[in-house]
Amino acid sequence: MQRRSLLAAAPLLALAGCDDEGARHLAGSYAGIDMARGHALRERLAQGLPLVPDVHLRTGVLVAGAGVAGLAAARALRSAGRQDVAVLELEGSAGGNSRAGRVQGLPCPLGAHYLPVPGDGAPEVQDLLEELGLRQRIAGRWQYGGADGRHLVHSPQERLHLHGHWQEGLLPQEGVGSATLAQYRRFAARVRELSREAPFSMPTCKLWKQNQPLVGVHQRLDAMVFDEWLAREGLRDPYLRWYLDYCCRDDYGAGSARVSAWAGIHYFASRHGFAAPGEDAGEPQGVLTWPEGNGWLTERLAAPLRERGQLHTGRSVLRIAEGRHGVEVDALDHASGRVERWQAARCVVALPLFIAARVVGSSAPPFLMEAARRLQWAPWLVANIRLDRPLADVPGAAPAWDNVLYADPVPGGLGYVDAGHQRLAGGALLASPTVLTYYQALGDVADARRRLQQQDWTHWAEPILASLAAAHPDLPERATRVQLTRYGHAMAIPTPGLQAFLSQIGLEPSSIKRRLLSNGERTDIAPVPRSARLLFAHADWSGYSVFEEAFTRGHAAGLAAAA
Repeated sequence: MQRRSLLAAAPLLALAGCDDEGARHLAGSYAGIDMARGHALRERLAQGLPLVPDVHLRTGVLVAGAGVAGLAAARALRSAGRQDVAVLELEGSAGGNSRAGRVQGLPCPLGAHYLPVPGDGAPEVQDLLEELGLRQRIAGRWQYGGADGRHLVHSPQERLHLHGHWQEGLLPQEGVGSATLAQYRRFAARVRELSREAPFSMPTCKLWKQNQPLVGVHQRLDAMVFDEWLAREGLRDPYLRWYLDYCCRDDYGAGSARVSAWAGIHYFASRHGFAAPGEDAGEPQGVLTWPEGNGWLTERLAAPLRERGQLHTGRSVLRIAEGRHGVEVDALDHASGRVERWQAARCVVALPLFIAARVVGSSAPPFLMEAARRLQWAPWLVANIRLDRPLADVPGAAPAWDNVLYADPVPGGLGYVDAGHQRLAGGALLASPTVLTYYQALGDVADARRRLQQQDWTHWAEPILASLAAAHPDLPERATRVQLTRYGHAMAIPTPGLQAFLSQIGLEPSSIKRRLLSNGERTDIAPVPRSARLLFAHADWSGYSVFEEAFTRGHAAGLAAAA
């Protein structure tokens, strides 16, 4: 069926969107990330060109990078009473891989598209959600999603295209045998057992203890790839293994043959567990999302910075130099072509580790260079497909927010979310245009980074549209535009041994032990990798990229910079 679908969908790029003569044309482009800017920075640094500043600027604390960690650092500085803050960002808008965009007027995510309701291990994130009105105590219980719950994912939430039709949920269930169900129960039992042996929490960094290695069960899991652990456990069922591989690619950008067993178990044990069909899954975990994905959150974090003139976009950080009396940062303003030289007392380096190592250069602390050497990063592609109306379906479960194709023929394909799912249902809205946001994790795809840079947008769009046509036969008539966003280094991959290494960075004694949050609660401060005047904050320091890790690390670095 896949071959027939591919042949049937091959004319998609020429046959979607009518002109006056009846021919159809699908428009498309790359958008969202300016890869040329990043490569220009790399080439300039490699050439060792002298930096002659055109303008000198001064601030108290400089934040390099306006992804989730950088925005969280700026918020923490503001909460600590620091107003002398400047934030530099390479792209034209803040948010990193949690930014939003539009396709022909419709909002959509350009990267991360949801935030699970945070547990008690993430009080900083809970505090943010209270500030934004997304967490409220009603009748003695915490409720999420706003007073009317509109920011929680509407039902139906997930479905899987399997055996030619849609089933509810993403774990393959329909048409599987008793042996498969037994393997599901076996894996669920092992997740529960490992959770009892040692804590798994999100964010991870708060579990790390000074001068202490990872606990034994974490060490053993961190030492091997997930596939190896599954084989040792006798967990070989192809449906289970497909699902676990999908989960790894979804959260880590690479599959179960590459990520550590610790990461594979952590995916479930740190949040919602794993329930086999027929088992009590407990209270359902809520998921917060918006038509623009996590861009809804980063826009609200960035707004106060814009209002105060503290956010400076379109800047490539070229050099960060730490001196005895302050920090000197050179940045290229792409709009004017001028080099700005910033002087600050401290700098929060909220950049991916491979960039931080380049711009800090020869004066970089050894732990930064070693971490940058050890980490590997997964490329990603995000395809936003505008439809003139919702698609027809093959039989089965009703259209959902998250839609996944079993054994998707697209390498690294993760399915799509419907960016219009959160609109209030009814009448004209159900027949109005929408955007499908398709995700492709390329951590296991050979030469993906080079191909992202060099291939035309049609190289990626054709197989995506062909794959979706198997589940949506009317896709050729409904699609009007495809907008692709490329990430050469979207996220760190939690490979074996990485947690053991990272867990000992930034754990030196600090004068800040506990800090009052804006909601009046106190919390332990996460470890901050740092030198005398540089404080490092990015999800890379946790070895994998999720909102809770990035925000918690940024918050801690901001408080340390304010002290």
